[in-house]
Amino acid sequence: MTFQGWLLIFLFTALVVAVAKPMGAWLHALYEGRRTPLHVMLGPVERLFYAAAGVEAEREQTWRQYAVAMLLFNVAGLLFLYGLMRLQDLLPLNPQGFPAVSDHLSFNTAVSFVANTNWQSYGGETTMSHLVQMLGLTVQNFLSAATGIALAFALIRGFARREAKRIGNFWADLTRVTLYLLLPISLVYAVVLVGLGVPQTLAGSVEATTLEGARQTIALGPVASQEAIKMLGTNGGGFFNANSAHPYENPSDLTNLLQMLSIFAIGAGLTWTFGKAVGNTRQGWAILSAMVLLFLAGTSIAYWAETAGNPIHHALGVEALAGNMEGKETRFGIAASVLFAAVTTAASCGAVNAMHDSFTAIGGLIPLFNMQLGEIIIGGVGAGLYGMLLFAILAVFVAGLMVGRTPEYVGKKIEAREVKLAVLAIAVLPLAILGFTAIAAVAPAGLTGLQDKGPHGFTEMLYAFTSAAANNGSAFAGLTANSPFYNALLGVGMFVGRFFIIIPMLAIAGSLAAKRHTPETAGSFPTTGPLWVGLLIGLILILGGLTFLPSLALGPGADHAAMIAGTLY
Repeated sequence: MTFQGWLLIFLFTALVVAVAKPMGAWLHALYEGRRTPLHVMLGPVERLFYAAAGVEAEREQTWRQYAVAMLLFNVAGLLFLYGLMRLQDLLPLNPQGFPAVSDHLSFNTAVSFVANTNWQSYGGETTMSHLVQMLGLTVQNFLSAATGIALAFALIRGFARREAKRIGNFWADLTRVTLYLLLPISLVYAVVLVGLGVPQTLAGSVEATTLEGARQTIALGPVASQEAIKMLGTNGGGFFNANSAHPYENPSDLTNLLQMLSIFAIGAGLTWTFGKAVGNTRQGWAILSAMVLLFLAGTSIAYWAETAGNPIHHALGVEALAGNMEGKETRFGIAASVLFAAVTTAASCGAVNAMHDSFTAIGGLIPLFNMQLGEIIIGGVGAGLYGMLLFAILAVFVAGLMVGRTPEYVGKKIEAREVKLAVLAIAVLPLAILGFTAIAAVAPAGLTGLQDKGPHGFTEMLYAFTSAAANNGSAFAGLTANSPFYNALLGVGMFVGRFFIIIPMLAIAGSLAAKRHTPETAGSFPTTGPLWVGLLIGLILILGGLTFLPSLALGPGADHAAMIAGTLY
């Protein structure tokens, strides 16, 4: 561990906290439907969309109507993306002449990008045409991110409104977030990336001569435009198979920092939006504090593990001073690689600048556990906030049981219905992760995809289904997942992990919105101070630990013990 490494980690954390309020203020304006400076130019475009779709933006929806609109929109996007890939060979902008994508891979990829997961069982530069990359994958990056933010707005309205039956208009939320937030920032971001060396072209490839005199074909394409929304929307799907370890996606230390910051920016900002909407910004800062503390704890453990390195390597005289550099870019080093891994798995992004399969057992455990907690440590755009608020509902209920106070949160009584729905939503993730991993662990088709034997091989499998159900999309890279078995099972896991949590969450929003506001009294449990932050963190860790400890013991835990003992597989 080095001073420069710790400085990077804490500087990055400070930047995230600094960007939370300005980003949150902009999001709050969109949440309320207020005019912004961009309305002068984009307001007519917004109204044109509503007119073309027959949408009355001011006509709000009940939680059921909001859920149905959201599901119909995403299913339509899934079918469109699936068809685009299946017809790829017949469509234009395919300079490499790629064939149609197989049915099982098209299904997996379509679900993946609709669910804001961006799991990739393929190499982008050798599988997808420019048209599919732009019209299919990049567009869906915008829409899946906007869907997540719209859903967070719906839950915030549940807490903020009093005796209301409606929680907003999905179509209006989706349109405003896309037009006034994601598109403008992504446009500027893409131009900055082009200036820093990221390609943006419709050319298929270029020929280069290596130092040895050999000819090499280097893939090109519209990379910067996809890279910008990939990071900002916590999507993570790379144009190239190497993702953000590829120099065309991530050319320098500066782009590496910008990418990490953009992954956290909207998630952090939504916490401030929540506090502002409920009339007490300290509520938002308390949520962000819990997220940041969990993030720093995990990042510190992973940084220690990777700088300590592998004792087996040390015994051979390898990497004794450098720590574990296996699978990492020498351009970034250990600290930046570990920080990127923690960021991308604390959010539901999935972009990588190092291969997590090459991390030490403990170093790889942290990204895995980040996802198993529900990716609520900042989390995906929208998904991180509503996931954390589900834990907050359970935390105030537990606090009420312990101290005999009325379970209340930001002026709303938390009763049996909200608790049951929150438990139902939180239970989806472990059921999907552990259930699908169990199926793969005994199915011959599941075992044939593993690169490694023993506990590390089990971790590869566990990581894949964790990443899918948590809508992350990163991979341990040791699992060959492009098979009918894995594409189908992972696709189902991604769909369940996204939408089976959303439905009970929206039901909670509708239930809370209908309640009257309860003023805070001496009997109310305070939810803005250190005690509340500690309780919330404790509940998250206890639930995560009790749920996933056995699987983590069989995977990274056993792998670490084997490493110490010098056992190889």
